[in-house]
Amino acid sequence: MRPILMKGHERPLTFLKYNREGDLLFSCAKDHNPTVWFADNGERLGTYRGHNGAVWCCDVSSKLIIINNVGDSMLLITASADQSVKLWNVQTGAQLYTFSFNSPARSVDFSVGDKLAVITTDPFMGVTSAINVKSIADDPSQQSGESVLTITGPTGRINRAVWGSLNKTIISAGEDSVVRIWDSETGKLLKESDPEVGHKKPITSLTKSADGSHFLTGSLDKSAKLWDTRTLTLIKTYATERPVNAVTMSPLLDHVVLGGGQDASSVTTTDHRAGKFEAKFYDKVLQEEIGGVKGHFGPINALAFNPDGKRYGFCRILFLTS
Repeated sequence: MRPILMKGHERPLTFLKYNREGDLLFSCAKDHNPTVWFADNGERLGTYRGHNGAVWCCDVSSKLIIINNVGDSMLLITASADQSVKLWNVQTGAQLYTFSFNSPARSVDFSVGDKLAVITTDPFMGVTSAINVKSIADDPSQQSGESVLTITGPTGRINRAVWGSLNKTIISAGEDSVVRIWDSETGKLLKESDPEVGHKKPITSLTKSADGSHFLTGSLDKSAKLWDTRTLTLIKTYATERPVNAVTMSPLLDHVVLGGGQDASSVTTTDHRAGKFEAKFYDKVLQEEIGGVKGHFGPINALAFNPDGKRYGFCRILFLTS
């Protein structure tokens, strides 16, 4: 295993995302500045400046779009505590559009085809948490801020919302420890996780498998759970001895990676060995721990596998060798 240490953010990381080809890695942090890196060598390619608060999440489009009839580029979308979600030209770093909200934006996810984006916003000053669906214009100059759909109902913060199979559903999870599946056209609640088998504490992270057939959630209850995307049936549970802040799945092997550790507020009073800051590998089928990667001196808040399945990131890019 060969690590590449990437330095550039001044505050803790919050989210990591590879593009579809796996040659670029996008990172979000509390320092307001989303950053893009070359995945092969860890070189910083650029920074997207414009947010005035912590950036909690990002996604990058799978296809190229024509921008101002000049050239094409991928789209980057970012969600921030400054109550905005921004669209960026990946190639130039230019801001293309800003969606404004009345509360902090927590998560973003492009639909298959990049025609829609699902955005979650936090409860704030009497405003309830919400799931917003925005239409993404082919030409950013024609972009509108109107929501196609707004869903309310979950109590507390919605930490993550992603698209289900064929964009027909939206899967959400958050502080109330419940996983929900919504109809993406009507906003109707279709399914929610059984409290008997579901998480017992807030869900911090959610990630889909490469084929979208199942997804993984991580929670402060010191477990991660694997769910069927269509039926919301619990498939597997991975128990650990630390709060789970981030989860990811290998697209190549039956491996699950969990990251977390002691709460950040207590880190300065604890030896790094007692804080349990390693990334832990589990066998997806057998649910057994098969390895770990040490090196952090604080909680792991973000994990991502490269689409090639041969490397993953959590501040460092680790090349996995046979």
